[in-house]
Amino acid sequence: QVQLVESGGGVVQPGGSLRLSCSISGHTSNAYTVAWFRQAPGKEREFVGAIRRSGGNTNTHYSDSVKGRFAISRDNAKNSVFVQMTGLKPEDTAVYSCAFATSRLIISRVWYGETYDFWGKGTKVTVYS
Repeated sequence: QVQLVESGGGVVQPGGSLRLSCSISGHTSNAYTVAWFRQAPGKEREFVGAIRRSGGNTNTHYSDSVKGRFAISRDNAKNSVFVQMTGLKPEDTAVYSCAFATSRLIISRVWYGETYDFWGKGTKVTVYS
């Protein structure tokens, strides 16, 4: 059973930065997809970005709303995936959750929450001045 635990959320002023972590346990294969989604109060869940890996082949993908400001990376030794968020805006305020699929998904499927088998409980990010 794969388990995901997010951390790193907090309160930051506009223009600030945060680094979220998704600690992954229970999966030993080097093929997987990890995505970040967010949900703001009163809004639908939104895809933020994803990292797809199979062997030495790794790709990252981002929504237009965060492209150029957010960067997803992985640390295999720590079994973790990170999202470095810079240039934060008030509209980035949300609960951020990581999601896991036990394969390297085809690109057309990474955007959809229904694709993922396992989810963390989320970490809250608040951006305000």
